[in-house]
Amino acid sequence: MPDTARAGTASEPLRRFIEVARGAGLRISAAESIDAMRVADVVGFADRQVLHDSLSLVMAKSAEEKRMFSDCFSLYFRRDDFAGADDDPVSEDAEGMPSSGGQGGGGGGGGQGEGGGGGGGSLAEMLLANDRAGLAQAMESAGAASGLSNIAFFTQTNLYTRRIMERMGLRALESEISGIRARNEAPEQERADRLESGREFLRDQVRDFVERHLALFARGATEKFREDMLRNARLSNLEKRDYERMRALVRAMAKRLAARYARNRRKRNRGQLDVRRTIRRNMAWEGIPFVTVWRQRTIEKPRVMVLCDVSGSVAAMAQFLLMFLYALNEALSDIRSFAFSGSLIEVSEILERDTTEAAIAKIMAAVGLGSSNYGNALLDFEQGRMSKVDSKTTVIILGDGRGNRTDPRTDIVERLSARSKKLIWLNPEYRSSWGTGDSDMLRYLPYCHVATVCNTLRHLETVVTDLLKDSR
Repeated sequence: MPDTARAGTASEPLRRFIEVARGAGLRISAAESIDAMRVADVVGFADRQVLHDSLSLVMAKSAEEKRMFSDCFSLYFRRDDFAGADDDPVSEDAEGMPSSGGQGGGGGGGGQGEGGGGGGGSLAEMLLANDRAGLAQAMESAGAASGLSNIAFFTQTNLYTRRIMERMGLRALESEISGIRARNEAPEQERADRLESGREFLRDQVRDFVERHLALFARGATEKFREDMLRNARLSNLEKRDYERMRALVRAMAKRLAARYARNRRKRNRGQLDVRRTIRRNMAWEGIPFVTVWRQRTIEKPRVMVLCDVSGSVAAMAQFLLMFLYALNEALSDIRSFAFSGSLIEVSEILERDTTEAAIAKIMAAVGLGSSNYGNALLDFEQGRMSKVDSKTTVIILGDGRGNRTDPRTDIVERLSARSKKLIWLNPEYRSSWGTGDSDMLRYLPYCHVATVCNTLRHLETVVTDLLKDSR
């Protein structure tokens, strides 16, 4: 076999293993995947322990990841199908029949019928011969042909079990059993009994095979489905049991955004040559421009002030916004945070000193869950902090704009909008509710550079992404 064909054949199971490992939570980059392929080419698949140790060096970086890697590796490369049952599942005294090894296995034979798991003997012959190697290989081939790696839910277990057995030749097997029963000839009834026993044994083995693939491949798909659902769920509707998962999602999203926008803040503009500095740099070569110098512009990290309404249902949204922003400290130069219900307090030191969860609890105990009074809160901000707002400051207000029919002080919002770089209002209510009842949102709207519905994690990610993009 040519080297390229051999490499392609060997890389496919490893590619699927990398997919499984990622689904289990391992962080494997494209470069690490290439390294894993090269490692497998060097050490081969013959010695499983050597392969395990070698791949773990390039695919697992922490002690926890090495544990997850070992679990995935053991489950994925397990090949003990048909090994744990009795010596002969169809008969212990198979007169005239070999009890192991068998004539059907050499080529990895599958069924001859519907879809075919490969060459070799028929399914009936392999069962009667107790050809476990042939059955295992036929099952592997039938599983691949049935798309077993796409299994995502437990309810699909019976479906894939049936598909695999049919590709191995189940229909031909059942037809043979039915024919023997119909002829009702005593000498052949024993053969039918043994084939029925072998069919049930095979079904158990295939089901175990499918369930193992469910554990491998469905974990990533199920987690992705769950995470997508949480990203699009209203934060005020979350159950307490989902909070820890949501916190992990917030940290992961913030880390991803920070990695993207907190790189070297000096952008090289290749389109503009700095002639003066280029000549100065090349004085040693009599001014011949061996080394070019390009103009650079410094991109400042955004400065952010956040005013969070922590009354009632808005509190759930507020805690995730604050958690998100403080996890982005690498991409934001300065964050000052304020919380209010009836009055406003600065909470920056609490959030910087304590863990986010502990800080949120302290903030809620101090000012949370009270009756909203936007006028008082805005007045507190103007009297103590308005002087800190300048043309480089982005102000984010998170709240529903419902002040319980108190003076909304839109004049303060107007001055705040004029002083700041951008005033962003995030409202957890849908636009259809703005201006209804005691909502003053439509009165604040003319002074906002951006006013948008924000009640899910996906909304939050979009807003913060736009904020970081705007600074570049």
